[in-house]
Amino acid sequence: MTKFFPAAYQANEGSALKVNKTFYKRLAEETDKRKLVKSIHIPIRTGQAWTVPAGHIFRVVATEGAQVGDFNMWNLNNPRERMWASRTRQLQGAHVSTYDRLWSNLPFIRPMATITADSLADYGVDEHGARVHDLLGTRCDPYINKLLTNEDFDFHCHSNLTRAILPYGLTEFDVHDVLNVFQCTGLNENDDYFMKACPAKKGDYLEFFAEIDLLCAISTCPGGDLSVHLWGPDAEDPLKVCRPLSIEIYELDSELLTDWEPPKSPDYKGNHGLGFPKWEDQPEAKTTP
Repeated sequence: MTKFFPAAYQANEGSALKVNKTFYKRLAEETDKRKLVKSIHIPIRTGQAWTVPAGHIFRVVATEGAQVGDFNMWNLNNPRERMWASRTRQLQGAHVSTYDRLWSNLPFIRPMATITADSLADYGVDEHGARVHDLLGTRCDPYINKLLTNEDFDFHCHSNLTRAILPYGLTEFDVHDVLNVFQCTGLNENDDYFMKACPAKKGDYLEFFAEIDLLCAISTCPGGDLSVHLWGPDAEDPLKVCRPLSIEIYELDSELLTDWEPPKSPDYKGNHGLGFPKWEDQPEAKTTP
């Protein structure tokens, strides 16, 4: 019998990991107190970036059916702060859903967005141990494709995200590990990463509350719904299973945001164990006038 081990990262009462579910549940349920302010259509095999003010909600929607989206996120006002997939995986889980938060990198380390609704929340764990909305893997890219196949192939999420953020002054070096929205994945008995066909149906969505001002980007994965092999002897071009995605951005009634404020970074006052030399210990301070 497998012994259950608790999560390594445990939170004290009152920490940022203790989500106020009542607050976020109200944001999700009281849809009459929100207004759609922007809708973005993202064609197949492309990428798109958009901004979301703090206190707004945005949705990723499977417009025409099953389709994976590779998602990146930055602090709009300081893109050095960006989504940290691996820490989010440690704090929330390898797959995320309602009330989970997407965290930023060091030294900022704070929730950037909180998931308020997930139409696939009931998918759970399937017979192969797979779940949806994956933080285990990362974006497809032309470099790994070259390593695996020795071929140049331009249709990749890394490339889509790179093009999407160029108008915002960012480059390929700013693209980072992703949240794979609608992607169904797991680890097999050999601890190998596997991907399954996306279970999303037309109209399915994943909804986020912006905790800070955000720059977001998503790629409509050129692998489409991942129902065909992308590499190996049975690989084929999955163009036939590619579909668009859409983004919806909502402004909320101020009444819903009473007592809410953007989260702050930890007030760490240490110096990583380093000490500063005293002025009198400097050679130039000991010279005689």
